[in-house]
Amino acid sequence: MFELDQPLITELAGWLETPAGQYVRNWEQKKTNGMVTNAFGYHAVQVGLPHWDLLAANRIPHKIHTHSGFSEDSLIGASPALYAQPEQLPFESQSVDLLILPHVLECSNHPHQVLREAERVLVPEGRLVISGFNPWSLWGAQARIPGVDPLVPVPAHMQVSLPRLKDWFKLLSLEIDRGHFGCYAAPCFTQRWLQRWSFMDAAGDRWWPVCGAVYVVAAVKRVASVRLVGPAWKGKKKRRMRRAAVVASQRQAGS
Repeated sequence: MFELDQPLITELAGWLETPAGQYVRNWEQKKTNGMVTNAFGYHAVQVGLPHWDLLAANRIPHKIHTHSGFSEDSLIGASPALYAQPEQLPFESQSVDLLILPHVLECSNHPHQVLREAERVLVPEGRLVISGFNPWSLWGAQARIPGVDPLVPVPAHMQVSLPRLKDWFKLLSLEIDRGHFGCYAAPCFTQRWLQRWSFMDAAGDRWWPVCGAVYVVAAVKRVASVRLVGPAWKGKKKRRMRRAAVVASQRQAGS
């Protein structure tokens, strides 16, 4: 049976309230809003972190937020949520138009299974939005330094890089639509130092875009269309009838 790493996802939910967490959260909210605003359909689902509403900018009428066993304190102020494991979503196949996975892959011991479930429940041309920490950023490098307290609660070895995510997409019916890297400030624990490094956000987008601390990527489920073709004899029969009609008309003209 698959299980989300409960201590890790719970720790991440609390970390998002810290200065560094708010820095990440504000950036991801802005980018996600731009990706989901024009997504249409009947059902939108956010998996995990239900106290953080990433579906707010979307206009799909039926929205569901799921959680995987947070404490009651972490759900205060959250919209009604459904208990569900991301590796085994309680939705029918091809029933969800928009699916958001905020930092879910890196908090699971089976991230590829999470992605397979996401592909299963999405309708054809459905949209998937994923966010995660970039292991090749300054924050990821800092987490690999022995004896240094990591800034983020997700271990570097569990973080899913974007090239790795692209490889997984190729194995499924998912095609990247767009993506963004962000949060280029040096790893800092306080708001004061994050503000001092804020100039790197503008420079990072221009000079080293793939080194952002986090990323948000949108993908679309592509399904090959099936064209119904009738029996070959029907076409041949019609062509014979047309040729017979032409011959008959020529004979009448000659007579």
